Amino acid sequence: MAVFHDHSRARTDEVRAAYRHCEEVTRDEAKNFSYGLRLLPGPKRRAMSAIYALARRVDDIGDGDLETRRKTELLGRVGSMVDGLISGHAGPEDADDPVRLALADAARRFPIPLEAFHELIAGVTMDVEQRDYKSFADLLSYCRCVAGSIGRLSLGVFGCADPDRGREYADTLGLALQITNILRDVREDAAMGRRYLPAEDVEHFACDKADFTTGSVPADAEFDGLVRFEAGRARALFEEGFRLLPLLDRRSRACVGAMAGIYRGLLDIIEREPAAVLAGRVSLSTEQKSRLALAALLGRVR
Repeated sequence: MAVFHDHSRARTDEVRAAYRHCEEVTRDEAKNFSYGLRLLPGPKRRAMSAIYALARRVDDIGDGDLETRRKTELLGRVGSMVDGLISGHAGPEDADDPVRLALADAARRFPIPLEAFHELIAGVTMDVEQRDYKSFADLLSYCRCVAGSIGRLSLGVFGCADPDRGREYADTLGLALQITNILRDVREDAAMGRRYLPAEDVEHFACDKADFTTGSVPADAEFDGLVRFEAGRARALFEEGFRLLPLLDRRSRACVGAMAGIYRGLLDIIEREPAAVLAGRVSLSTEQKSRLALAALLGRVR
């Protein structure tokens, strides 16, 4: 008796397993974003998890302990995988990669601009090769690579009533989230030898001799003023970026609203207590995050 192998079913099971892997990565590593992703329908949630899983891989390379040359090599390897995703041809080393499998399936279902991953890789390469930023304009260039790219990738999954305006607002919202991250992680980044706060602003507020790794700030430094100055920039970007919400469908709007609402909640804390970022990582409680996610689902984010 002939034995027939159902390759289609096997392939489907493989893709499902790949998505499960990406969702586990997202659930374990993206505590804030996961609150928003839960509000999406299944196909969009899985696609967003695949995007996050590759973005996380790139970020982990940049933040790892490997030497610069090895990091550059690994980032180049991810870039080659992205090229394969775009062309539809996987290299032999990528064939069984669950993140690639999930992203390939997601890109067949949604118009995801996969080339934006190259911008993300370029931004993380800046992290590897550069340790500080002279001006706010320099910082924005970096943020557009690492955060604006994620906004544009996400918009491919969400869909948008006005794609041109949507890309602009998604980019701006990504900048707001990234600057909030930078403020929250001042001490953690300093421990890795990085300073994202613009050097000209740090000097203006007499914080150039501050040791952010220990929280030691000279008596004449205006650390609170520095943090509130950058937080004001982030708040203005949030206001502009929230114009994206009416351009999205209800579930996508709720997802973005929840994620952005959580980060704006962090910004509120940081503005009230700037010194808190030197004491530890500022965060919202599970109850606060759940409340913001519910408000987003009900359309009450502004």
